[in-house]
Amino acid sequence: MDSDRYNFKVIEEKWQNYWDKNKTFKAEIIKDKKKFYCLEMFPYPSGKIHMGHVRNYTIGDVLARYKSLQGYNVLHPMGWDSFGMPAENAARQNNLNPEEWTKKNISIMKNQLKKLGFSIDWDREISTCSPDYYKHQQRFFLDLYDKGLVYRKENYVNWDPIDQTVLANEQVVDGKGWRSGAVVERKKLSQWFFNISKFSDDLLQGLNQLDEWPNKVKIMQKNWIGKSFGCEIDFQIEGSPEVKSISCYTTRPDTLFGFSFLAVSVDHPISKLYEKNEDFIIFKNKCSKTGTTEESIAQAEKIGFKTSLTALNPLDKDMKVPVYFANFVLMDYGFGAVFGCPAHDQRDLDFALKYNLCVIPVVKPLEAGDDFKISKEAYTGPGTIFNSKFLNNLKVPVESISETIKIIEEKKIGKKKINFRLKDWGVSRQRYWGCPIPIAYKQNKEIVKVPLEKLPLKLPEKINLNVNGNPLDHEESWKKIIIDGEECLLETDTLDTFVDSSWYFLRFCSSKNNIDGFDMNEVNYWMPVDQYIGGVEHAILHLLYSRFFTRALDYKIDKIQSKEPFKGLFTQGMVCHETYKDKNNNWFSPEEVFSENGKDYFSKENKFQKIIVGASESMSKSKKNTIDPEQMIKSYGADAVRLFILSDSPPEKDVQWSEQGMVASYKFIQKFWTLHKKIELKVKEFEKDKGNTFNESIEEFSNQIINKININLDKFSYNVLVANLHEIYTFLNKLVIEKNKYENLLSNYIKILTTMLPIIPHLASECLNQLNISENLSWPETNNKYLKGKKSNIVIQINGKKRSLISTENDIEEKNLIRMVMELKELKKYTENKDIIKTIYIKNKLINLILK
Repeated sequence: MDSDRYNFKVIEEKWQNYWDKNKTFKAEIIKDKKKFYCLEMFPYPSGKIHMGHVRNYTIGDVLARYKSLQGYNVLHPMGWDSFGMPAENAARQNNLNPEEWTKKNISIMKNQLKKLGFSIDWDREISTCSPDYYKHQQRFFLDLYDKGLVYRKENYVNWDPIDQTVLANEQVVDGKGWRSGAVVERKKLSQWFFNISKFSDDLLQGLNQLDEWPNKVKIMQKNWIGKSFGCEIDFQIEGSPEVKSISCYTTRPDTLFGFSFLAVSVDHPISKLYEKNEDFIIFKNKCSKTGTTEESIAQAEKIGFKTSLTALNPLDKDMKVPVYFANFVLMDYGFGAVFGCPAHDQRDLDFALKYNLCVIPVVKPLEAGDDFKISKEAYTGPGTIFNSKFLNNLKVPVESISETIKIIEEKKIGKKKINFRLKDWGVSRQRYWGCPIPIAYKQNKEIVKVPLEKLPLKLPEKINLNVNGNPLDHEESWKKIIIDGEECLLETDTLDTFVDSSWYFLRFCSSKNNIDGFDMNEVNYWMPVDQYIGGVEHAILHLLYSRFFTRALDYKIDKIQSKEPFKGLFTQGMVCHETYKDKNNNWFSPEEVFSENGKDYFSKENKFQKIIVGASESMSKSKKNTIDPEQMIKSYGADAVRLFILSDSPPEKDVQWSEQGMVASYKFIQKFWTLHKKIELKVKEFEKDKGNTFNESIEEFSNQIINKININLDKFSYNVLVANLHEIYTFLNKLVIEKNKYENLLSNYIKILTTMLPIIPHLASECLNQLNISENLSWPETNNKYLKGKKSNIVIQINGKKRSLISTENDIEEKNLIRMVMELKELKKYTENKDIIKTIYIKNKLINLILK
């Protein structure tokens, strides 16, 4: 091997084999040692890893290696979210077995992940489609059924007509199925539900404990749980002797004098009055074309069916309004009825304008007069109540809602009520490739649990997937099961794959336990996950369901010490690449286009076909703007890929893919290797010469750079870590050029290489190995003697232009630095009477004030 050039293919393979063989990263319970559980959201085995995987797992690996070197007992496992519709669709299209397709993909992706040198404890590997995993999940299901946290009922669901399956509300995007893209319909089915709403308040209050979660994620969960204070009101009804009143829940009882219609769900009990009405039947069928999510309802055209009933305003019986069936009202919210106040709700206004109903404003802005009117836009802001008799002049919302509820309760026409937006979790899915639900039905339709000794209830191995609907419905022999001597039929729905991922972090604690899903002692040692890493797109579905599951499994048992599964949460950004299209809107991949001048792009297949360069977007197979990580590893090496994926921007922000950036990272690896060989040679020279001198500047630099790296690792400032590596190179290269001999160069170089291990582990390991340092490494400590009283020269930019330089103490807080900058006399002409819109602060180096 050419020792002057870093042969990454040989060196990286050497260390990957070493880590695999020596089980370097194996975790086990060591009670007298501090633990650290690092976990990235596990991948779906789609066939190949993508750059999103590379970024996610590189961030986690840097942290896991760092904590391990700090002396923590680190658990860093990996598994596969391997059930799901994509495998079933792929198997159907290619005449394959979903299990074979899945296992093949797992093998490919596992090999690719190993090439990146991730410090994963592969001994704990799990796959959710394995009976060894889902047999425990089936037991959990039955346990929750016994606790009353699982039940079955008929309910309207989001139906994907292409995938022929039910979708959770969160799986509907812009009114369409998140995978198929089909317009979602409303369909009534008998479904299994987890009673997540039982934990609404607990889940909400638990957010207050999550100090290491991004605030944006906590806000998203808080809004999804949706705790609201309002009022239940009974509206007297005229027009039918069979209907005396209709109840509804509202958060705005203060707008009752703006009431102009009462809207109810097509499934409301009063619908029985119209079940033979042909026009109503047609209307109800139209409503089925609207999904059940708030988003799909908001986007759908508002349609109504006028009944013969009239509702009386409880605060003024002389005010009578029509009752409508409406497609935007669902039975699973409140009482399946809402009162319409068009002036102050846009949905109600759209409906009122369509059906020529009254629009009576009852809230006016503070500056408006009593002639305030509403045209095409509802007013939803603060103000004062008017047009409302005894409610007039109440301040909205600080006085009006509470005072109105007080009056309603005094009149005994309603009562104060707390409501939650969170609905129970429907977990039934009409597909083959999922965890079988361990429930059967007797001949009389009575529900019976599959006995524990018959678990795992496995899927049939040979099945015809080319059928309409759920393939399991057609498996007559599989469906039959004998329970207590009676022939029963198995449930053919399988579980939502989000159930699989709602407890896998518990399974990792004792993944080889064949008796229980997890060992309680091991769970209470490792849990909670100290740092969880994954995309913000899972802020509601996966994270909320996981929080529910730890509570549900513990319900009435109180054995799991940690009710919150994830102590720390980090949401990484996406990896982006510019997009390419031709004039016919056909997508092109980066490998299919070329440019000679960097501006004009053409198709490689047809050099005269011009390609339009679009915006940089998240890498997506559908838009073909993806980069193959394996090809990058082959061309540049794993360390260069890791270095680039961390270098471009903070890990919580999107990273823009750049071939030039990839090349720059590769060149840095080569440069550092060349520098290492020079240092190695110089160290050998030192060993022969005892006349070396002790260099204070080496001590000062190494302590300060280690301190910077500590800070950047703890704050997830991983892009700044890469800048630290360049600082290291510059300093060491300067020392090598000098002819002086320093006795403390080797000891400090070893410390520096140790801090590089989490970022570029193959290169750093090889450098240390060549210095005969490879065992018992630990994270270097810093000497405060070299950290105190040091100053930095910080560049001051105003709106991106350099305007001054300021000398400050190291690591000055941003707010203190801003105050100093704003007080500088020479900058007054730029800063005086200006507002700071944004600040960009690179500690000890630069601050850029964006002023308006």
